[in-house]
Amino acid sequence: MADPIHDGAVASSALAPDTGKPLPASSLVRFALGFILFGGMWMMSDMIGAAVLLPQRFVELFPGQAEAVLGTMNSFGSIFALIANVVFGALSDATRSRFGKRTPWIACGGFIAGIAFWLTSVQTSLVGIAVFWSILQVGLNMMIAPAMPILSDRIPLMRRGTISAFYGAGVICGQSLGTIIGSAFITDIPAGVVFGVISWFLTGLLVVIIWPRERSAALAQTQRSDRLSPSALLKSFIPSCRGCRDFYLALVGRFLFVFGYFVIGGYQLYILERFIGLGEIRASQVLSILSLIIMVVSLVTSLTSGVISDKIGRRKPLVAVASVLIAIGFAVPWLVHSVASMYIYAALSGIGYGVYSSVDQALNVDVLPSREQAGKDLGILNIANTAGQVFAPVVTSSIVLITSSYALTFPFAICFIMLGVVFIMLIRGVA
Repeated sequence: MADPIHDGAVASSALAPDTGKPLPASSLVRFALGFILFGGMWMMSDMIGAAVLLPQRFVELFPGQAEAVLGTMNSFGSIFALIANVVFGALSDATRSRFGKRTPWIACGGFIAGIAFWLTSVQTSLVGIAVFWSILQVGLNMMIAPAMPILSDRIPLMRRGTISAFYGAGVICGQSLGTIIGSAFITDIPAGVVFGVISWFLTGLLVVIIWPRERSAALAQTQRSDRLSPSALLKSFIPSCRGCRDFYLALVGRFLFVFGYFVIGGYQLYILERFIGLGEIRASQVLSILSLIIMVVSLVTSLTSGVISDKIGRRKPLVAVASVLIAIGFAVPWLVHSVASMYIYAALSGIGYGVYSSVDQALNVDVLPSREQAGKDLGILNIANTAGQVFAPVVTSSIVLITSSYALTFPFAICFIMLGVVFIMLIRGVA
């Protein structure tokens, strides 16, 4: 077995990029805890509103038009998220402060998101809802865009799958916990909103406290002869073009996966009520159980898959297996309309999503064209997330509007998820 201290190739993969030294075990633990907390808290806060409380409020405010309102809100919000992710990723690359280049943005974004969440919840017009939800997405991506490059900036190559798995596990737990907590407040929406606001406020602050302190970026600026100018800042927003084949394949593959997943995953409450045929209270109860199933199985598979990915040094086969499992999970309730079929959907899609989320972010970091512009490039890759969420609600709402049923959304989602696998398997630089 190769010795990571004496084997040159292995040694470089075991070194932290920001220090050039092995990452201490205590720091690795702090990064793992910080990533799982960050993913969990932002997703929990988002799901409390987007998946439960706001959809239920729209049913009361806009009878017969709730899906259209939700789709419009998510579409506008995702457009702003798309822009904010690229902008704040590039700005964090260029930031020079004694707190580091990522930390200031992460710490501030949660406060903007929290205030915007409360303002969204009290709106009674579609315009007001869309405006403040869009501001929330700006605050959220002010945190996400600088946080994800930490994998490239500070985590050794041989540990990225593991740390990515902790982030994925956090997102999974947050998705389920947010749905469970939101369902518990479905008859007391204002109290649920207050809970969400507090969670937003704490998201960015807690993670920068838990992570080892980022090295000052102010000194780096003083040591550079090419101080950042307005023209240089503008150039930093230009997408990478040379030697980026794998980068853009990963972008397309991720978009197709996210798009297909959210065609179904973003509409579970409505599917239970209008496709399976459950009443409001029963649907919220089943939704809580679905979320618990997804959380448990995804958490287990996410953490184990990340470690396996690092051990075998491969990402693509795990992505393919994950996508197939999700596709099968979507097919079950499409063919059999029952609560039991939704439980099977939760188990299979939860396993698949856990595996996918554990290696996807590590794969994306592995195909980055430049570590110096990791924030911008990961922001571009995250266009896949935001664009997928822009188009998914539009397509789902359109299918339901035209067919008066959710039936066709299932095969539609399955096709796009499997198409995403094709693009990921075409990547050459990652096994």
